[in-house]
Amino acid sequence: MAKASGEVAACLLLALLLVLLPSARAFYLPGVAPRDFRKGDELQVKVNKLSSTKTQLPYDYYFLDYCKPSKIMNNAENLGEVLRGDRIENSVYTFKMRVDEGCKVACPVKLNTETAKNFKEKIDDEYRVNMILDNLPLAVVRQRRDGSQATIIENGFRVGYKGRDNKYYLSNHLSFKVMYHKDVESDEARIVGFEVIPSSVKHTYTELGDKNLKVTTCTSESKISPGGNPPQEVTADSYVVFSYDVTFQPSEIKWASRWDTYLLMNDDQIHWFSIINSLMIVLFLSGMVAMIMLRTLYRDIANYNQLESQDEAQEETGWKLVHGDIFRPPLNSGLLCVYIGTGVQFFGMTLVTMIFALLGFLSPSNRGGLMTAMVLLWVFMGLFAGYSSARLYKMFKGSEWKRITLKTAFMFPGIVFAIFFVLNALIWGEKSSGAVPFGTMFALVFLWFGISVPLVFVGSYIGYKRPALEDPVKTNKIPRQIPEQAWYMQPVFSILIGGILPFGAVFIELFFILTSIWLNQFYYIFGFLFLVFLILIITCAEITIVLCYFQLCSEDYHWWWRAYLTAGSSALYLFAYSAFYFFTKLEITKFVSGVLYFGYMLIASYSFFVLTGTMGFYACFWFVRKIYSSVKID
Repeated sequence: MAKASGEVAACLLLALLLVLLPSARAFYLPGVAPRDFRKGDELQVKVNKLSSTKTQLPYDYYFLDYCKPSKIMNNAENLGEVLRGDRIENSVYTFKMRVDEGCKVACPVKLNTETAKNFKEKIDDEYRVNMILDNLPLAVVRQRRDGSQATIIENGFRVGYKGRDNKYYLSNHLSFKVMYHKDVESDEARIVGFEVIPSSVKHTYTELGDKNLKVTTCTSESKISPGGNPPQEVTADSYVVFSYDVTFQPSEIKWASRWDTYLLMNDDQIHWFSIINSLMIVLFLSGMVAMIMLRTLYRDIANYNQLESQDEAQEETGWKLVHGDIFRPPLNSGLLCVYIGTGVQFFGMTLVTMIFALLGFLSPSNRGGLMTAMVLLWVFMGLFAGYSSARLYKMFKGSEWKRITLKTAFMFPGIVFAIFFVLNALIWGEKSSGAVPFGTMFALVFLWFGISVPLVFVGSYIGYKRPALEDPVKTNKIPRQIPEQAWYMQPVFSILIGGILPFGAVFIELFFILTSIWLNQFYYIFGFLFLVFLILIITCAEITIVLCYFQLCSEDYHWWWRAYLTAGSSALYLFAYSAFYFFTKLEITKFVSGVLYFGYMLIASYSFFVLTGTMGFYACFWFVRKIYSSVKID
């Protein structure tokens, strides 16, 4: 029977895989609406933040002494963009649609000691300049280092480089290449690509006065070839001439597919290996659960229900003996209710966000859309947090539901907000654009206090007014003594063992998520991520049920907290893996950057603990109620 159940589980997982296979690749909606440009229409390049994978501290583009327009205008930003540190502003780089242009001088800048020092520091920290044209990020195309003919896309270009002579050279000339797809029926075209080749060029000029230079190496009739001129060194009290040229190139790429080059993943095999690895874990656990549920439990319940006397029942051992204590409220039951409510809130946010992303609504062209959706969904899921915590609290026969509601509304968000506030203060101290402004901080607090907290109270009120869940069996007045447990059934060992498999189901995909976050890459393979998330749910449920069954068989009925902590302990392995990733994959050397990394990973691990713990708890809760409602007890 167990074998048959395992085959059914395998068939169901295979069917699920085939259904979601078409969406496993990066699917997205390309944007709000395409823009059509006629020949000669003005195009303006917008500048974004300066970013570095070594410091993780973004800076405003004009933090460095780049060419500034007469009036700097900030584009409207959503909540997610502000939290990401994006700052979209206008620039001096303008050109006309489908009109190639030779070398143009953007502006000359005279460096002083401070500005030269800033450029050198940003070159040392490998900062990249991010620009945008028609909502497409600027890309640098490079050959792969493995010797193949394939190319890779890098977001933005480096501020400059340090030569073998230990001198600093600035990328002061930009050779833009704009790809467009022309409409066959009209003269209009759409932009489908935006690339650049940065160069360091020491321009020669005749000085006619302050910032009024006649440049002789940059003419409108010619373009500067990369590497064909001496590089521009960064030195104080010298002029740097910023210049650019533009080439337009027709392309067969359609506007709806223009993000493919940014989102193309060259390691699909690794993702499929991740899925198969996770599926093997699920099938193994499914077999164990099937064996327990269909063989052992079925036989135990049948034998127990056939016993004719209470004396014979007393001779029984294992999980049936603790029926009088199995639903005894645990220690700190109120805190457990708070964590369960928070976990439901987090589960709802994660599931809905992932479904929206899977369907393509959270397009990468909508900068900050994913972060904004997560924050807003978290706020509105407060209704379910209050409801679930109040329902569980009433089952425990608690009476102070308002107090539990307050803890549900403030505990998890309060801890996360405190860590976030400290990290934001550190970012602000570094004068980074990643620091969340006071206005945005106020908006977050308003969403929390003005919307989330009231919704938690509404949910709690509804949940507490509903009839309490009835226990399948009665609870004895006097607690039963728990026999001495074997070393492998001790809580700490059992909990730590339980967290390994849920983490093992997701750790390969976790590598790509960390890479996209900390190495400034796009992550948009939500098909794979959704599959892994489903596997995570199943894994958390099954490992908790298996270990809970073993615990009850050893006559230990303190299962409430252990069920939560068994799956939740996977967060410990997540944090340990993030530390391993920090020391093996990242090149962060600054103290503040290291604190930021571990601070944000601590928030992520804490969130993962709440999420997985809640999934494991509800699976175990269902399992315990199911088996004890199946036995006849007088």
